[in-house]
Amino acid sequence: MDVREQLEAVASNLWWSWHPEAVDLFRRLNPGAFTGAANSPVAALRLADPALLEDASFRAEVDSVHAAFRAYMDEPGPFARSPRTAYFCMEFGLHESLPLYSGGLGILAGDHVKAASDAGLPLTAIGLFLRDGYFKQYFDANGWQQDEYPSIDATRHPVEPVLGKDGEPVVVTVHLGWTPLHLRAWRLRVGRCELLLLDADFDANPYEVRFLTRRLYQGDRRTRIQQEIALGIGGVRLLRALGLPVDVYHMNEGHCAFVTLELLAERRQSGDWSIPPEDWVRSRSVFTTHTPVPAGHDRFEPALFLEQMARFREQIGLSEHDLLAWGRVNPHDMTEAFTMTVLGLKLARSANGVSRLNGEVSRRQWHHLFPHRNVEEVPIGHVTNGVHLPTWAAPHARAFLREHLGADWVGKRSEGRVWDRIDAIPDQALWEYRTRLRAALVEYVVEHVRYQTLPQSPRLDPNALTIGFARRFATYKRAPLLFHDLQRTIDLFRQPGRPVQIVYAGKAHPADVEGQKFIHTIFEMTRDPRFEGRLVFLENYNMEVGRMLVSGCDVWLNTPRRPYEASGTSGQKVAIHAGLNLSILDGWWPEGFDGTNGWAIGHEASHEYKDPAVQDPEDAAFLYRTLRDEVIPMFYDRDDRGIPTAWVARMRSAMKGLSYRFSAYRMIVDYIETVYAPPSGQDQVS
Repeated sequence: MDVREQLEAVASNLWWSWHPEAVDLFRRLNPGAFTGAANSPVAALRLADPALLEDASFRAEVDSVHAAFRAYMDEPGPFARSPRTAYFCMEFGLHESLPLYSGGLGILAGDHVKAASDAGLPLTAIGLFLRDGYFKQYFDANGWQQDEYPSIDATRHPVEPVLGKDGEPVVVTVHLGWTPLHLRAWRLRVGRCELLLLDADFDANPYEVRFLTRRLYQGDRRTRIQQEIALGIGGVRLLRALGLPVDVYHMNEGHCAFVTLELLAERRQSGDWSIPPEDWVRSRSVFTTHTPVPAGHDRFEPALFLEQMARFREQIGLSEHDLLAWGRVNPHDMTEAFTMTVLGLKLARSANGVSRLNGEVSRRQWHHLFPHRNVEEVPIGHVTNGVHLPTWAAPHARAFLREHLGADWVGKRSEGRVWDRIDAIPDQALWEYRTRLRAALVEYVVEHVRYQTLPQSPRLDPNALTIGFARRFATYKRAPLLFHDLQRTIDLFRQPGRPVQIVYAGKAHPADVEGQKFIHTIFEMTRDPRFEGRLVFLENYNMEVGRMLVSGCDVWLNTPRRPYEASGTSGQKVAIHAGLNLSILDGWWPEGFDGTNGWAIGHEASHEYKDPAVQDPEDAAFLYRTLRDEVIPMFYDRDDRGIPTAWVARMRSAMKGLSYRFSAYRMIVDYIETVYAPPSGQDQVS
């Protein structure tokens, strides 16, 4: 195999996305083509520098990377004999070059698939080929978010059409009402797993429905239910067309719950009624809910649901009442909307939230679906989310951890005893590690803002306390909370000899006017001379920006309105970089915070929804006090070597105690052992 064939083999599999030595090879092939295609290896390889391909030292590096890739692919993995799993999700965050995601749900799904690959779990993921992705963010002259949708060119990315034995594209058909919708598929290889992306944009479909699978979370309720029909029903039909055996169907959020109705239709039509069809479906289906806000669950008016499911209802052989009943808390309430989460809960053997607190909130939220049980007996458990450490670890972090934890740290990243080796790292080495990562972020920010539509003039200091905030600008995340009392915020920035700098990034949904106002508020603050250029907003938040921020920031700020954060995973990524969380006790943080590894904003986590008029000022005041009295002084209280020893002690505690507990590998093992494993019994909705 020559050098180009080796590179083509690596480029065709997203394995490279969590191996920086592979990414570096492709960047060097053609830096302009690489960055111009949002860091796509396929694009760089197409326009590779011929001289570099002939260079002996470069070829030796390619040999090494290709050998590592083949060794990974040829090893089955420790969980290769686990249940064969089909994992459905509306979005997948795998790499910035493929914007098939909008936020945390997609990033979690991408990390789930990568961790499944590392574990050797036989998993096939199902999603939509979102050619227009979510959106690219830019700003108008007044600092308001704008959006554009550059289309994904399949020829510049490692996607390939799914073909049948006859060499022709595999096509499945679903119905939107009585109108057929034809779906083909594209394959993305993600290590040992694969992601199949359903696509309606081809000539077999009439023009008005060809764009159904192009954009994420766009359009009205009709578009939403049609996308969910394509994903759930079309996804199962694709698996059948490919002859892929499945033991467990995992629905990641309610968008996918039509999977269960398609399985129910299959079983009813099979002629095998040895067990009730609904019990057969439950025995194979598991459901994850992320949404702690009642209004956040997909609900469809009965008329719209029946209109779009007309042909399917005929096929499944159920009355309108009986079909609607699967998505209703009260099947006899003819006005109740069809709720996708209710469908998932009723037809899954197992349901879980994504943190301990989220599980508790979900049990309270859906208690009315189980009226004869106590709240604690509602059959919704939890598997706390984790992050795929090899994806999010900065290259320097990987080198540092390899030196101090051992060459095998990646393979043993879920073992606490490996992280105990952090104790042996000298304070000075840890502080130099943190300082180097911060300096790299400052350099990146200065370069990034040069190309923004509204340039800023940051005056960042590589030695100053650096705070980061980057996520979707959903209003419950309260991005502007730090500016609740502007004078107190400015006072924090003006402490002599104790500079503070903050980097923000994030997108608001194009239809979320309030979220866009939050972005505008912060963008305007970056122009306020009182902040002296130490407040920056990075345009077009994506996975690359996210990787830089979680690696470079000293403090990760998280301010959701409790208890709306299901889990939140961005803060889990900072620990391996010796960053510290300053967070509301919501999502995963009540499980992670122990008083020595970061800071909590506010008091004990609550299950109740407080009046924002009360909660917001309380949390803001607590945030100001914590920054003024604890965070800033601790960062700048140095010993005679210039090391903030108390701060370094918290860094050490966070690295040692959080990195392995909140890794996606731990998460996938939890799913395999507690959710995917064949149950000895099953809990059902009566």
